[in-house]
Amino acid sequence: MIRKILLGTAMVAAIAVAAHAPASAQVATTTASKATAGTYNVEPYHTRIVFSVSHMGFTTWYGDFTTASGTLTFDPKSPSKSALDISFPTDSVSTTNTKLDGELKSPMWFDATKYPTITFKSTKITVTGHDKGVIVGDLTFHGVTHSVTLDAHFNGAGTNPLDKKYTIGFDATGTLSRADFGVKTYEPLIGDKVKLQLSGAFELAN
Repeated sequence: MIRKILLGTAMVAAIAVAAHAPASAQVATTTASKATAGTYNVEPYHTRIVFSVSHMGFTTWYGDFTTASGTLTFDPKSPSKSALDISFPTDSVSTTNTKLDGELKSPMWFDATKYPTITFKSTKITVTGHDKGVIVGDLTFHGVTHSVTLDAHFNGAGTNPLDKKYTIGFDATGTLSRADFGVKTYEPLIGDKVKLQLSGAFELAN
């Protein structure tokens, strides 16, 4: 009886470990040059852009945009031929404070009604390592377009075990001046420099 109990416990433990296996176990490669070439669509449920800005010098204040759309044309053999085109609805902005979210969507800040979409279109992609690169592109926000540079980190590629679609993902970070885009509300109490972090998931198109 004791042996059966121990065997049963061991089986339960094994199942629990398998169920909580890290997501990285599904990644086939973390080297960009080994990923599959092709056109990828943004997977919107796991793609977001997080932004942060100094709040009166006391704290760092965060928000994000979701519901992304767009494409990634990926050429691992000739990375310079790759291209990223991604968009976010301006009114998807979220800070976990509904009152503040409404203010950000107003003409006082982002003016989501007049400028409903934020877009980023790459103009140059350079690989700097097996999992690193630099993406330069035109960011259009608040009716203004400026070049922004993002430092990218390739996270990995492989088949998503849930939807069975070949997926690649990367993170990218950069900094911009909100004043350059005509958003100067509460300067200098609220910082001008805005840090960006894009976490992108892309699924290979059929």
